[in-house]
Amino acid sequence: MTMASIATLHDLLSSQAARYGDQTFVHFQDQAISYAALAKSVSQVAAGLQGLGLHKGSHIAVMLSNRPEYLTLDFAISKLGGVEVPINTAHKGDLLTYMLDQSDSQVLVIEGCFVAQLDEVIAHLPTLETVIVLDGVTPSYSGKKLLAYEQLLNTAHEFKTVSVGEQDPFAILYTSGTTGPSKGAVLPHRYALSMAEMISQRAQYDESDCLYNVLPLFHGNAKLLSTLPALLVGARMVLGEKFSASQLWDDVARYGCTEFNYIGSILAILMKAEPRADDAANSLRVMIGAGAGPDIHAAFEQRFGVKLIEGYGMSEIGIPIISAMDDRRPGSCGQLHPDYEVKLVTDDGQTAQANQPGELLIRPRKPWSMMLEYYNKPESTVTAWQDLWFHTGDYLQCDPDGYYYFVDRKKDAIRRRGENISSFEVESLVNRYPDVLESAAVPVPSEIGEDDVMICVVAKGDTEIDPAALHAYCREQMADFMLPRYIRTMPQIPKTPTQKVQKYQLRQTGVTVDTWDALNTETGTA
Repeated sequence: MTMASIATLHDLLSSQAARYGDQTFVHFQDQAISYAALAKSVSQVAAGLQGLGLHKGSHIAVMLSNRPEYLTLDFAISKLGGVEVPINTAHKGDLLTYMLDQSDSQVLVIEGCFVAQLDEVIAHLPTLETVIVLDGVTPSYSGKKLLAYEQLLNTAHEFKTVSVGEQDPFAILYTSGTTGPSKGAVLPHRYALSMAEMISQRAQYDESDCLYNVLPLFHGNAKLLSTLPALLVGARMVLGEKFSASQLWDDVARYGCTEFNYIGSILAILMKAEPRADDAANSLRVMIGAGAGPDIHAAFEQRFGVKLIEGYGMSEIGIPIISAMDDRRPGSCGQLHPDYEVKLVTDDGQTAQANQPGELLIRPRKPWSMMLEYYNKPESTVTAWQDLWFHTGDYLQCDPDGYYYFVDRKKDAIRRRGENISSFEVESLVNRYPDVLESAAVPVPSEIGEDDVMICVVAKGDTEIDPAALHAYCREQMADFMLPRYIRTMPQIPKTPTQKVQKYQLRQTGVTVDTWDALNTETGTA
């Protein structure tokens, strides 16, 4: 297939459905969904959405767990020319309100099991016009149009063709904020198609492959590294509900999986399992992800008989740096793809030398292959793009042979369970607790890779902060992946003369003897 003839996500599905027809595309539990069957359901749902009065440019939020209907919506919204707003199913309260409101979502497609989270915030969503419920009792909201997902499939509306191009946005994907709330990256169709082609080439996918995905479909990772590459080469994809170390190898054997899309902590979890003589007796040939340090890279490959392909990316830019199957170096996230131009810049503005860390600045050589903008945040867009370069906020270094290595985050973000956590949003919620004067959230290295969250707090006046009570409050207000493991009470938080919090000091000090630990039965609650 020539990608030049494919302009949108739906174009890709339509082309492959015509080519592969009744061949299985998606396995989900006991279901086997063919290319043609997916295309048919996509056409039905696209007609149903259009019948509701939605059109090119309409913003449609999706709050579903991993299930086939999510894939149907992905491509139906693309066919309509709409813009999908994926919502993390763990979000609730103010964060859920913010994302639905800030994105100007007109419609929300929500799974019945998450409706309770919507109940709490629906009164604060004036721009949300329609709620579509999948597998659940349709709620009653004053002033909102409500219907069941099945009504989309049974519409009498005849779809009217919409002109959609590679430059048009297909999604607004929220990324963690550092000095402010999360920002919605507006992503064009060509961005996603370019990533799918790049991943397929680097991993050498073909029709014989079966890609295994258990990462959430509300993240770009699952679309870019699994769904679209599988579709592009005519392969199969197994869609799991969530990662389970005990279920993984059974699924690999059951479906004959050849690829697995991972995040760094998954590798550590799998390595902690008791070794077995047949660990390498599996059908996997390649795993793609990020976070495999040099200490685990070789050991993992040897134990499980699989090649690890590491890459570097972020929502705004895709995955411009990635290893190739036959050209990998442990600890490296790979080499730069020729469709991009980068430079590494030191803190004093100089070009970094070989093996010297510097912030990665990047720009595309081809149009529409990176983020268009931050939605409704022109100042943030201008800040990110300076002197015609996108500033990633990440330190990398490059060896003399052109292999890049991730060093550290320049920006103030926390990575946990595959999620980028906004320290700003954690702090904003904690600061509302009655006994807290101020707070600072920082990452603490986790024993299974990535980070745990530590919140440093200063008590208000003469009050004392009960860490267990604060933790219980956080559990009510935050998604589970944001929940602080550590709570450290301090007389004051270190700051610069201009009152900027010196988080590097908090990171360097880390967990102290008086820090409350939610996983320690002596100082915290299990």
